[in-house]
Amino acid sequence: MSHGGKIWWNELNTWKPNEAKAFYERTLGWSFDEVPGKAGHAPYWLAKRDGQAMCGIFTLRSPDFDGIQSHWFTYLAVDDIDTALTEALATGGEVRREKFEIPGFGTMAVVLDNTGAGFGMIEPASH
Repeated sequence: MSHGGKIWWNELNTWKPNEAKAFYERTLGWSFDEVPGKAGHAPYWLAKRDGQAMCGIFTLRSPDFDGIQSHWFTYLAVDDIDTALTEALATGGEVRREKFEIPGFGTMAVVLDNTGAGFGMIEPASH
């Protein structure tokens, strides 16, 4: 079954995750679970509603993200990330972060389309 082109995941990228969590808890009724990560990396949270994961909160940190404002970021599913990245480059896109794997979730990359709009690609992990 093809997942190509579907919105697969949304993520809030923010400098102020605690303030964001308080905002979304109060306005949308979300709860949050911290996802264990590597030592020295910023915390990541899963936002949940009625026990179901809705999206994630990614902490922006200096110097890697200097100059970037807090924003929502969308990941679109692709059936084959290598092919999708090749096609993105062939049609004037740009790879901003090479593919990387999140075990159990999928293989992801960050790209700009041919108009400069950024989004993530994800080849979902098999379940």
